[in-house]
Amino acid sequence: MDSQSTLMPCLDCAAMNRVPRDRLGLGPVCGRCRTPLYSGKPATLTSSDFDSKAMRGELPMLVDFWAPWCGPCLAMAQPFAEAAAQLEPSVRLAKVDTEAEQALAARYAIRSIPTLILFAQGREIARQSGGMGSRQIVQWTRSQLPSS
Repeated sequence: MDSQSTLMPCLDCAAMNRVPRDRLGLGPVCGRCRTPLYSGKPATLTSSDFDSKAMRGELPMLVDFWAPWCGPCLAMAQPFAEAAAQLEPSVRLAKVDTEAEQALAARYAIRSIPTLILFAQGREIARQSGGMGSRQIVQWTRSQLPSS
């Protein structure tokens, strides 16, 4: 892979796409399903597609582990969506419903919700529990990314 492009999975069909870095912000679409690679909102991940969509690719992925009965999780839903619009295209965002995806919650030892986990190159690089506003989510995420 050359440094002028990045490899990223489609969050709809999981196909891998090679996108020139200078075109990331120009609305690239998946080569297989033609779905936009960025939607401006978090994707929903499940146990069946988590590894193929969150753990592959070269761009960091911020995942919100939440539950529908959790007040702070519901309060953070809109700020998290707003953060997606600010962090894309350099970071992708997704949500995992821990109530529906208990195996994923156990795999990542989610003990409190909401919990944000930042993944890079298939590894967890940072974790933060508790509700935050969109500005805090963006600042925290950017502070955890390695300088490039």
